[in-house]
Amino acid sequence: MPNKPDFGFERVQNADAKKTGKIVGIVVACLIALVLIFNCTYQVNEQESAVLVTLGQAKSITDSGLHFKLPFIQSVKKVNTTIQGFSIGYDEYSNYIPDESLMITSDFNFVNVDFFVEYRFSDPVKAVYASKNPVEILKNISQSCIRSVVGSYPVDEVLTTGKNAIQAAIKEKIISQMDAQDLGLQLVNITIQDAEPPTDEVMEAFKAVETAKQGKETALNNANKYRNEQLPGAEAKSDEIIKDAEATKAQRINEATAQVARFNAMYSEYVKNPTITRKRMFYETMEDVLPSLKVVIESGDSNMQTIYPLESFVTNEDSAEQ
Repeated sequence: MPNKPDFGFERVQNADAKKTGKIVGIVVACLIALVLIFNCTYQVNEQESAVLVTLGQAKSITDSGLHFKLPFIQSVKKVNTTIQGFSIGYDEYSNYIPDESLMITSDFNFVNVDFFVEYRFSDPVKAVYASKNPVEILKNISQSCIRSVVGSYPVDEVLTTGKNAIQAAIKEKIISQMDAQDLGLQLVNITIQDAEPPTDEVMEAFKAVETAKQGKETALNNANKYRNEQLPGAEAKSDEIIKDAEATKAQRINEATAQVARFNAMYSEYVKNPTITRKRMFYETMEDVLPSLKVVIESGDSNMQTIYPLESFVTNEDSAEQ
């Protein structure tokens, strides 16, 4: 006689299956709820900005804090707004990267120059959508501008005195090109980290040049010091000579003026009495020429004058010598 089916065991199995199904349903429902809850909120840190994208279009920019969004419809793309940077010409171990650092100057010399570029994202929307990799574009623009500017300066200025001017020129050129690209990036600063010749021999030569320049500066300073010490005395002596010359000039002018006045007075008298004036001038001249000679002047009928010396023209001393 066949066994009867055990309907009680089947009922227990059906009850267990229903119970397990409920538990699975509850777990799935909880998971779905958790996914929805976590997908409805997002957190933005202090140094970030978030771009809220709705169906592929940027709708708004949110700052730090907890925010809500529509799940599966809206997404969030975060952008770091702090000042960031990258190096050009050297790696993280401070080793030169020749492809980036080796450059040629305007006087056809080679030099290794490395830079550090600082930037920040000024427009999060453009930073997300304007290009795929805006930082890489900034690096390429920076390298191009660096080579262009360094190539317009001689090697001496690149290594020594021209670094500030080079940095300013590079920064201005990068900003101009970044404005044209409109990538949502802002160049904060670019600085020369180091600049040196590519070989030890060239480096030693530049050190010798720098030593010579310092010697030149020392010599110039000493020369300027000596000049400053000697210049006051020379200026005083020059002033003295000029004053003496001006006094002599004034004296000569006064004497000449007096002689002119005397001549004019004599001429006016001569015009009035030519004969008397001529005789007087002759006698005065003879007094100057023969101050100690005694003579007798005889006038004849023929208007001729004869001079007879009373003493010898030759003195006793002259006679003794003869």
